[in-house]
Amino acid sequence: MKKISIALSIVFVILFASCKNDPQTEIIVVTPEEMKSLLELEDVQIVDVRTPEEYEHGFINNSQNIDFNSPTFDEDITRLDKTKPVILYCKSGGRSAKCSKKLQAAGFVKIYDLEGGITQWKFEGLELKTFD
Repeated sequence: MKKISIALSIVFVILFASCKNDPQTEIIVVTPEEMKSLLELEDVQIVDVRTPEEYEHGFINNSQNIDFNSPTFDEDITRLDKTKPVILYCKSGGRSAKCSKKLQAAGFVKIYDLEGGITQWKFEGLELKTFD
């Protein structure tokens, strides 16, 4: 009887530990230089969460605009591939940080957030695209 209770205790501890260690997606804040390297090395989805008006004034190449303040934002992010890394940016980092939390809750596997947003990207002298 004692062996059975010890065995059950071990099983319980293992099950509890495996549930507790359920990996949650980490949000990784990256510098503009780190982001530039990621863009060269990984197949990533780049999402600009600023307004369409802000986006028109300049954006990072290959990014798609999904306005964080849009009433359809939650629906719009479902079009992203949860299995591919996502890089988020906004003007200075506030909206992208909030968006990161939403993507994390939605089960995205790898989330990067550009530190300082597009403002820091520009300050570092990195290229922006426009529709011109």
